[in-house]
Amino acid sequence: MNYHFQAHRQVRKNLLDILQNTSHEDLLLIPDGFNNNIYWNIAHTVATEQLLHYYLSGNPFRIDKYWIETYKKGTLPNLNVQKSEVEDLEFLLTETSKILMKDYDSDFFSDYTPYTTSFGMDLKSIQDAIIFNNMHESLHYGYAMAQKRAILGEKGR
Repeated sequence: MNYHFQAHRQVRKNLLDILQNTSHEDLLLIPDGFNNNIYWNIAHTVATEQLLHYYLSGNPFRIDKYWIETYKKGTLPNLNVQKSEVEDLEFLLTETSKILMKDYDSDFFSDYTPYTTSFGMDLKSIQDAIIFNNMHESLHYGYAMAQKRAILGEKGR
């Protein structure tokens, strides 16, 4: 699983780079043709990671439920995000990845409720969930990059 944790840290580093190097205004802008924004895509990865790993294994979330309720699948983007929340998300991107690794190494995920994702993947174990989560986060990283490119095009940069 070391490779999968390494991949998780890398995608989180890439998401953090977008978060830190995009203006606050652009993070919240919904580009033409999209139904959410860069910020939602990044926050959604943190919420989904908690659901796939902690909720489905019957364990408590490692983050405040605010993040789950506000950014889980089916939510709409929050257009009034304060800069302090962006800073909180920067912290969560790094820390939740570290905590996941420690929890995995401590056999924290002894039970797992099987789940079929909307992508059509059957998750039967925490290992399946970690591997799928990397794919999910990479998908949203791609959306965030496309949105950033679209915003730059709309602004004529």
